[in-house]
Amino acid sequence: MIVVGGEALVDLVPDPSTMDGELGPLLPRLGGGPYNVAVAAGRLGAPVAYLSRVSTDLFGDALLDRLRTSRVDVSMVQRGPEPTTLAVVGIGADGSARYSFHVADTADRLVADPGPLPEGVSAVSLGTLSLVLEPGASAYEAVLRRESARGVLTVLDPNVRAGLIPDAAAYRARFASWLPDVGLLKVSAEDARWLADADADTDVLPVLRRWQRSGPVAVVLTRGRDGLAALTGAGELVEVPGVPVDVVDTIGAGDTVQGALLAWLHGNGALSRDAVRGMDAPRWRAALSFAAAAAAVTCCRAGAEPPYAAELVMEA
Repeated sequence: MIVVGGEALVDLVPDPSTMDGELGPLLPRLGGGPYNVAVAAGRLGAPVAYLSRVSTDLFGDALLDRLRTSRVDVSMVQRGPEPTTLAVVGIGADGSARYSFHVADTADRLVADPGPLPEGVSAVSLGTLSLVLEPGASAYEAVLRRESARGVLTVLDPNVRAGLIPDAAAYRARFASWLPDVGLLKVSAEDARWLADADADTDVLPVLRRWQRSGPVAVVLTRGRDGLAALTGAGELVEVPGVPVDVVDTIGAGDTVQGALLAWLHGNGALSRDAVRGMDAPRWRAALSFAAAAAAVTCCRAGAEPPYAAELVMEA
């Protein structure tokens, strides 16, 4: 079983028919980084449970219903009367997304530490707002450190939302403190530069290698249209190109990569720290290609709408 922990929210996405320069309707799309990861992994056939606190409002009910229809176990979900987090999304000409968040006193940030996870859990995936907003961030950090200590594969995607980080230096130091407890790190090139406090044209590979020496057995890098790369357990760089598509928007693309990687690792008997460390270049190429194909499908759809397994071919 894979446990994905983190926020569930509603993205308010502009109606694509809105005229340039005008304000148009905002369409609610269910999302949140970790939520999208859980949906993607569940739809791609992985046994996955979701850990969060979800509102009892109508948005919260809809979020839970979508998890169930995406084959995600919701038995670890906590409920509360606080409102659902909202994210107002702006879509660029290239389909890229930018966000402004409404997070005051919302349900997901009040998640409680569930204590030790069941023995059958083999991997835990965390990231995004849930590791920034207190008091939930400390609860998820406790899960990360405790499950790492007992040998569970811990997977981290920081998925930085800089506008919600009041003290960048403190967050960067906290991120560095997590690395010894992270088995697999997935990060975008943009986020890697922000976390390293580096210029936009900085080569991130030396940064990733430094982070890898601090703990993760492998690091996956997303490069948008330029595809994916991985630093393997042997320190080899494996790269695959992006899949050309007509992009509607990129909402949830990186989350789909995370969920697809988890599903691939499960389907190929590699859902452990030692197995990830031992993956050779051909297996990493297959895993990255599968994740890139899944993300391409998401980019062809409005909002975070990851594919089901029937829409992709699982590579061995």
